[in-house]
Amino acid sequence: MTPEHAEILHRINDYAEKNLADIDPQKTPVSSQLETLKPVMEEIAKEKGVSVEDIFILYMDLASEIAVKAEEQFQSELRDSGLL
Repeated sequence: MTPEHAEILHRINDYAEKNLADIDPQKTPVSSQLETLKPVMEEIAKEKGVSVEDIFILYMDLASEIAVKAEEQFQSELRDSGLL
């Protein structure tokens, strides 16, 4: 992950923490969650000179990358502790 990508991910995640704090992600449709994130994605897209769709795709890719790394770390910890 590049420093620029890390900055984008951080900005969107910070925005999400503030603006999605009171929702239940299991009960709130993803479309509603994404609509809430749209303003920050539009802001970033404008700054970078790309489409909102490009920022959305980048965000989803980066979030997936972080999730995979977290799962790998979790599995490693389970193996190290003898639980797996």
